[in-house]
Amino acid sequence: MSRPARGGSGASFRSGLRQRLTRVAEAAVTPLELADVLDHFHPLRRDSADLRARIVSVHPETRDAATIVLQPGKDWAGHVPGQYIRIGIDVDGVRHWRAYSLTHGPRPDGRISITVKAVPDGIVSNHLVHGARPGTLVHLEQAAGEFVLPSGIEQGPGKLLFVTAGSGITPVIGMLRNLFPVTDSGVLDLPRSHDLDITVVHVAPSEPVSIFIHDLRALHDAGAIRLVAHHTDKAGRFAVDTLGEVIPDLAERTTYACGPTGLLDEVRTHHEGLGLPLHVEQFRVDTIVAGEGGTVGFTAAGPTVDAPGDRPILDVAEEAGVLMPSGCRMGICMGCVLPMTEGAVRDLRNGELTVAVPGETHPDGVPIQTCISAAAGDCTLSH
Repeated sequence: MSRPARGGSGASFRSGLRQRLTRVAEAAVTPLELADVLDHFHPLRRDSADLRARIVSVHPETRDAATIVLQPGKDWAGHVPGQYIRIGIDVDGVRHWRAYSLTHGPRPDGRISITVKAVPDGIVSNHLVHGARPGTLVHLEQAAGEFVLPSGIEQGPGKLLFVTAGSGITPVIGMLRNLFPVTDSGVLDLPRSHDLDITVVHVAPSEPVSIFIHDLRALHDAGAIRLVAHHTDKAGRFAVDTLGEVIPDLAERTTYACGPTGLLDEVRTHHEGLGLPLHVEQFRVDTIVAGEGGTVGFTAAGPTVDAPGDRPILDVAEEAGVLMPSGCRMGICMGCVLPMTEGAVRDLRNGELTVAVPGETHPDGVPIQTCISAAAGDCTLSH
């Protein structure tokens, strides 16, 4: 009867001692936060103030694309192949956030990887592809996204079609690597994936710039997938309406598509017309309707910015030196949302107007996504 009492007393003593030591440590580092000081010495620790990751290695894929391998902190909750992460990285003293698909399934070493394609004038993408160095710490958010295979897909026969273009292959390669791991001895044909029937249609400008083309060919040669590689420099523009010719059993397959807006719109129209199941992941926003343009003012600080009607407010504000919240820059994560207290903006994806009228709309303003909204007249943001 005495042992539990002594054990409980010991636990109580240790808990009290821990609390007293914590208070002493907090007093010692004031006005800093204790968590921030601990993060300085052990940034990947559990219960860190912010989730971080360390760049382990950078592997070129093509002349303008590279795979970044990251070691996430101990609070990393894991991911499902096909999901994406947001990373925050400091470039020239400014922290930028971007979203990138994870290009591996869960790994035994606990590391994660993203593959980045450098885009013209892309601050973060060019920095990661051409300037990222092992040892660099980046900020990290937990994985998100619903572009994933259904749970238990491997447990029965399934026919899948992946239609990808350019960097749209990145979430798909994560799924494929999880289904068919590649080792030094070749592609593993696991029992859990044996009954899957997968076709991949991948469109790229040319073979030299086709990301993961060697991985896809290895999977094709091993019989894990059937690859249809379409390079527009030789074959011209890919015609979505020929999918039924290229894939005779198209009606029996569930399609996953990822790539530029133009391709995805065509695939949507094609599949809707035939009543076929389709899952879509869109990366970058393409302008469909341009607004009239105008000016963007800020209630707290910053200049009044001239904003054309065909560019996101986020981009023009940043170019004018305004420090803006941002995230994925494709209208998904809501990291760029600011309240508009007056004026009108146009959604660059579909042309829809959002209007804020003082005295009519909410006094705190109407939330808008600055990464996909262009000025449609003069407007004011609360920032």
